[in-house]
Amino acid sequence: MAIDNRYEFLFLFDCENGNPNGDPDAGNAPRIDPEDMHGLVSDVALKRRVRNYVQIARGNQAPHAIFVEHSTNLNKPIALAHETVNGSVPKDGKATKRQAGEARRWMCQSFYDVRTFGAVMSTGANAGQVRGPVQFSFARSIHPVLPMDIGITRMAKTPTTKEIKSDASYQEHAEWESKQPEDELRTMGRKNLIPYGLYAAKGFISANLAQETGFGEEDLALFWEALANMYDHDRSASKGMMSCRGLYVFKHVGTDSNEEQRRRQAMLGCAPAHRLLDYTRGADDKEQAIIEIHKLETPPRTFGHYQVSMFPERLPAGIELWSWVDGGLRRI
Repeated sequence: MAIDNRYEFLFLFDCENGNPNGDPDAGNAPRIDPEDMHGLVSDVALKRRVRNYVQIARGNQAPHAIFVEHSTNLNKPIALAHETVNGSVPKDGKATKRQAGEARRWMCQSFYDVRTFGAVMSTGANAGQVRGPVQFSFARSIHPVLPMDIGITRMAKTPTTKEIKSDASYQEHAEWESKQPEDELRTMGRKNLIPYGLYAAKGFISANLAQETGFGEEDLALFWEALANMYDHDRSASKGMMSCRGLYVFKHVGTDSNEEQRRRQAMLGCAPAHRLLDYTRGADDKEQAIIEIHKLETPPRTFGHYQVSMFPERLPAGIELWSWVDGGLRRI
């Protein structure tokens, strides 16, 4: 059964002495907004870590397999879908509408990330496209961050092909190494990082799109679990210390006394997303933020230098506020 409620969520995470999301067009430096120096983390990076968590938590087996894996051929599972439901891959990849629909349905049933985030599967043997019910915005740091390019010393060296052939044997490498001055067997390197940044990502879950992919309550629970725990299974020296610092979920439940009408309200929503997700105080009392984030120290260097407050009394009618506490979502 697909979910029947629309959701918006605010996901807070931080990074200490690391690079939360390098920009390949800028030498892998931390992504920033050049106008105000606020840090950015792409939606693709967040989805990747959700996929990675689900893959290890559920063993990469259907119905929780992952379609977009590292270093794989995406046309391979599409071909398997056609072989499973249509008997064979359509000639020249030209699937009929019925064949593409059957393959698309099988992909949704088998792959968690297709049900959740959607996918373009019209390459190779066409299985159509799927719009996913779960989407992220780019995460943005609450305050400006300071990108730093730090020099490091590497106590070993990788010789170039001009110094020794790429197909050299172990003995040839050993002989070359023995002839080098000791000081020349070290090199310099660079590391990109920010001292600290607290980031907020805004997310959206459509109950209507969930009906098309079959994204259900179990999938939703696994998604919340992944957000809360994914950084604990994605450690690397380049990332520094990254942690989930808050997950605030707005569930649309409706207000009408008629059950059918209330269900329609819950699917369509009872308030605009910006009213729920804006985390700064407005000038008008009616527009005060439901989640407020205040900086206590300048410059901030830990999560303790921020104060995050919830004001459930400011919720619009028909909305419930839930928060991740002690390993599960709890209604506030």
